Amino acid sequence: MSALPDGFEAGHWTDTEAVTGCTVVLAPRDGAVASGEVRGGGTGSRETELLHPLANASRIHAVLLTGGSAYGLAAADGVMRWLERNDRGYATPGGRVPLVPGAVIYDLVTGDPTRRPGPVEGEAACEAATAQPELGSVGAGTGAAVGKLLGRARAVKSGVGLVVTDLPQGQRLAALAVVNAFGDVIGEDGQVMAGPRSDDGGFRSTTAMIRAGEFGVTGFRSGQPAQNTTLVCLMTDAAVTKSGCGIVSKMAHAGMSRAVDPVHSAADGDVIFTLASGAAEEIDPMIAGVIAAAVTAEAIRDAVRRATGLAGIPALGELGA
Repeated sequence: MSALPDGFEAGHWTDTEAVTGCTVVLAPRDGAVASGEVRGGGTGSRETELLHPLANASRIHAVLLTGGSAYGLAAADGVMRWLERNDRGYATPGGRVPLVPGAVIYDLVTGDPTRRPGPVEGEAACEAATAQPELGSVGAGTGAAVGKLLGRARAVKSGVGLVVTDLPQGQRLAALAVVNAFGDVIGEDGQVMAGPRSDDGGFRSTTAMIRAGEFGVTGFRSGQPAQNTTLVCLMTDAAVTKSGCGIVSKMAHAGMSRAVDPVHSAADGDVIFTLASGAAEEIDPMIAGVIAAAVTAEAIRDAVRRATGLAGIPALGELGA
């Protein structure tokens, strides 16, 4: 597996009994220029205002992707403690202040809803961080699943995926995805790769079922599938401005739309973060955005392919798909 761009690391804390976890992306020691784009209507997040192109913060120091719904945002406190202890963050007269945006997935009904990531677990994820992180049903992806229109009993297990690629001038770009979508994951051929499972062992199309009016018996109207989100963290060693990172994030959502259907619904909290260290040459955000959209789609599919079954939800490998 390819390593993350120089200076970036990612680590997980995983609880397979409670079926939850958290994932931390650590920026290089001096931080990274960052922006992001929120498209889902059910986002749980922390400090995403820092990512606005007009916000004062020039760099951030880590990104938290976590299970546990809004409770899981507490893990960012542990990430901040770890960063402070390792002398990372903005220098102020009162000491270092690390900046840690974060976002959550909803996994409370997959395992034990009373056990979720907190400060200790956030620190543990930082301690585990490496340039070649573990993938699959780990970290924030431990309780993730896709294709939930017929309920979690008919869903398919997902997790954490990663794709790393070279940019045209030798820079590197990585997409780390945590995939807990309400909708289906769509393969390279445009067909449903992972969606609600039918009685014959195949997959049904969520969009087709909604168009046919079948969703009335599934609890969709009463909010049963409102337990979702796809989170992507893009990392590059290229030099990109804060507004440029915003452009990349916006364009990369096209990749999420290629790989998830339906996407950006009121029941999803879809977010893309883009971090640029500037250690390598500058790149045009338009070029980076085109490539970011491609690797975002690939990382989402990778998250489903690498998953292992948990909590009674089977993975593709177990289904023979």
